[in-house]
Amino acid sequence: MSHSENAKGSCLCGEVKFTVKKLSDSIGACHCGMCRKWAGGPWLGVDCGSEVLFEGEKNIKIYNSSDWAERGFCSKCGSNLFYRVKQSGQHFMPAGLFDKTATLVFDHQIFIDKKPDYFDFTNKTENMTEAEVFARYGSDSD
Repeated sequence: MSHSENAKGSCLCGEVKFTVKKLSDSIGACHCGMCRKWAGGPWLGVDCGSEVLFEGEKNIKIYNSSDWAERGFCSKCGSNLFYRVKQSGQHFMPAGLFDKTATLVFDHQIFIDKKPDYFDFTNKTENMTEAEVFARYGSDSD
C-alpha cells in the first residue's frame, strides 16, 4: 500500500479543512449497517492514520458510535468527516473530501456479507465478511 504525503481536503462548506500527513492510496467500501445509515449507502473511505490536522475544529461535532470508535461531522453543512478508532486515533475519512484523488484506487470492501442486493461494484476488490473484519481488527460488533 502506498501513501500520498500531506493530502488536503475539506467539508462541503469549507468551514472544516484538514491535512493528512500520510493518506493511503487504497479506497475501501464499508457495507456495515452503521456506515450505510451514516452515508446513505456504501461508505467509501481512506485510511489516514493518526496524523490529521484540522482547521475549523469548533465546527466538528463527534458522535460516539460504539465503545471503540467515533464519527465526526461538520456542524455547519453536515459533511461526514471521519470515522476514528478511539484507542489508536486512526482516522478513516471519506474519499470524496480530498482535493486530489488521482492516485486513489478502490481495492477492498468490508462487511461484504451485509451489502444490500440492489447494487454491485464491478471493481475487483478484496472482500471481507463481518467475521473477518472483527477477526482482523479485534471487535465483535459494528
